[in-house]
Amino acid sequence: MDRLYPDLAALRGTDYINALIDETGAVIMGRKPFQMGEPDSYVGSYEFQVPIFVLTHQPPNRQPLQDDRLTFTFISNGVETAVSRAVAAAGGRAVQVVGSVSVIDQLLRAGLVDEMRVDVMPVLLGGGLRMFGSGNLGELQLEKTAVGEVGQRTSLRFRVTK
Repeated sequence: MDRLYPDLAALRGTDYINALIDETGAVIMGRKPFQMGEPDSYVGSYEFQVPIFVLTHQPPNRQPLQDDRLTFTFISNGVETAVSRAVAAAGGRAVQVVGSVSVIDQLLRAGLVDEMRVDVMPVLLGGGLRMFGSGNLGELQLEKTAVGEVGQRTSLRFRVTK
């Protein structure tokens, strides 16, 4: 990753966000994050105008709006398929995960994560699923590679070493 992408820790504000967008070639998204927004509005307005692979057991009844840059593919046969298709679509650029706790847990368990970015915002929601709460990730080791700040957000970047 270091060979392709800038040191995000040295960037601030819109430079940080633009670098993140520029390094992204595809997105893997969980069903819940996909449904949180209005998918028809993603074309031209969503940060990542790249192929998006949505993990779901039930694709929507109607395909959301797409264009030549932003496409949606619904994957119902596992994270391995989503990663394989996203890597191929990314063309050597990064695959970002806009996931739910479940998607991230599945990817970590399958050994399909080489880098992890955790963004922390000073907002307490008071509920939800615990990140890494399913246990059995004791073998996972992280090496901190960058810390960046954009407004109230602190982004921690780690290389998964085991």
